[in-house]
Amino acid sequence: MTPIRKAVFPVAGLGSRFLPATKAQPKEMLPIVDKPLIQYAVEEAVAAGCTDLVFITGRNKRAIEDHFDKAYELEAELEAAQKHELLELVRNVIPKHVNCIYIRQQAPLGLGHAVLCAKPIIGDEPFAVLLADDFMDTATGVAPVLAQMTERYDFERATLLAVQDVPRENTRQYGIVSAAPYRDRLELVTGIVEKPAPDKAPSTLAVVGRYVLSARIFEFLEHLGKGAGGEIQLTDGIAALLRHERVLAYRYEGQRYDCGSKLGYLKATVAMGLKHPETGPDFAQFVAQIKETL
Repeated sequence: MTPIRKAVFPVAGLGSRFLPATKAQPKEMLPIVDKPLIQYAVEEAVAAGCTDLVFITGRNKRAIEDHFDKAYELEAELEAAQKHELLELVRNVIPKHVNCIYIRQQAPLGLGHAVLCAKPIIGDEPFAVLLADDFMDTATGVAPVLAQMTERYDFERATLLAVQDVPRENTRQYGIVSAAPYRDRLELVTGIVEKPAPDKAPSTLAVVGRYVLSARIFEFLEHLGKGAGGEIQLTDGIAALLRHERVLAYRYEGQRYDCGSKLGYLKATVAMGLKHPETGPDFAQFVAQIKETL
């Protein structure tokens, strides 16, 4: 039984909704309190047992590689200044047993194409896909979302899609599944369509940025034409896959923030600012004061 050891991070997007902030830095490096979005996603993958992290990058994404690389000069300065806590933070951005692999996506051809770029590294193993701008938070004592999914995968041995209900008027922003009851928090996917209009959507059950995929997905991604938006859509690959294998929708336990949007990013920043041990109490007081003035 092959465990989920490999995780793919498609990080080649332009982040145009955050311009000009993302003109010279990747959107995945935008911070939530004191860590960039991509680090939260990496920590989630590592907590789920992944040891090989595959980043599908594009132009102007060098900052992601630098963030997970060793910073000799910074570490030397922190050590000389005896700032030992900060030194440990910098050294432990990525655990020593974890490998980072970077693949350049030559053109922005869509999420399906980005995942296909990882095929030489993934081989025939099942693997995870994490979209860093879908920020996932869980309550104390609840496993991170991807760890919830890999635990289910160990039992089900089937492709898993993280899903949540969305307002019908928002279906055109997501891949939407039709599904039948299966078992606790799981539904059997019977169909999936990318960004349907509200009146055409088969349901309001939307796929969000966590996947555990069978390696067979590559067979279908290789032969896909362009789909919605003129891109190679992962959703279309999954639609082809489910004609041959079980695909399950997983209603995860946790809170998702759409950090690809300004409002979602602000909500995540406030939520994590309130939870952070350094900032929580004082920030909560500030938020209460702001509410009184509105």
